[in-house]
Amino acid sequence: MSFEDALARCAAETDALLDRLIPANGFPAGRLNAAMRYAALGPGKRLRPFLVVESAALFGVPRERALRVGAAVECVHCYSLVHDDLPAMDDDDLRRGKPTTHKAFDEATAILAGDALLTHAFEILAGEETHPQPQVRVRLVAGLARAAGAAGMVAGQMLDIEAETRIDSELSGVSLIQSLKTGALFRYACEAGATLGGADPAPLIRYAQRVGLAFQIADDILDVESTSEALGKATQKDKVLGKATFVDLLGLDEAKARAAALVDDAIASLAPYGEKAATLGEAARFIVTRRK
Repeated sequence: MSFEDALARCAAETDALLDRLIPANGFPAGRLNAAMRYAALGPGKRLRPFLVVESAALFGVPRERALRVGAAVECVHCYSLVHDDLPAMDDDDLRRGKPTTHKAFDEATAILAGDALLTHAFEILAGEETHPQPQVRVRLVAGLARAAGAAGMVAGQMLDIEAETRIDSELSGVSLIQSLKTGALFRYACEAGATLGGADPAPLIRYAQRVGLAFQIADDILDVESTSEALGKATQKDKVLGKATFVDLLGLDEAKARAAALVDDAIASLAPYGEKAATLGEAARFIVTRRK
């Protein structure tokens, strides 16, 4: 199976699972479920679930367990997008080529839908279907809490907001924001595969750190070279807000070279797994060659 087919298969399986896990006619608040489904289902690469599934496959983990963890990560990712798009945050009207959740519904419903997606993620991880051993489920829950919370993704969002009112031209500052806001979930997705398989996560953590940084650099490059129509979201908002990006700090050519070098390092990190990790290597290359 080609990388593109593997990614599409995982996306379809993740969508089907989320469709079951977030019912259309929720009780007691059907509007809330509708907003959750609007935010979580539909267009999307499902790259984070893909990283969970492929990392877990290295250790022979049953696919259905990995997909549940991937669905939980996607719930957290989608919650973060809903909240990031709010007027008090990034104030965006377009996400994945359609109106953002607060535009399609209203701000209050969007906030609650995000809250519900976040908490639903932990319900999914805590279920016996995710793993028969309680101690493994606890590690999965604790790991996602760390990645998503005040020492991870939320901290990155806070630093990103603060960057709107100060000029941070240091590469280390922009890299820190990336490692938290974007990188924390990438790291968790790969680490969770090892957790499910009872394996040492160190090589996958190194892979994820490099892939996460390459992903953000690629995003900054696309923000300059692509259009809002192609990306399905607004472009060059950081420039308007005066926030530094990797392209600003490195220049376009050096940013591309840095992303390519990170991909090479990420693939080298997979050496302990041999050919079993070939698809993860292709995923790293996809991250810097994608067009949206």
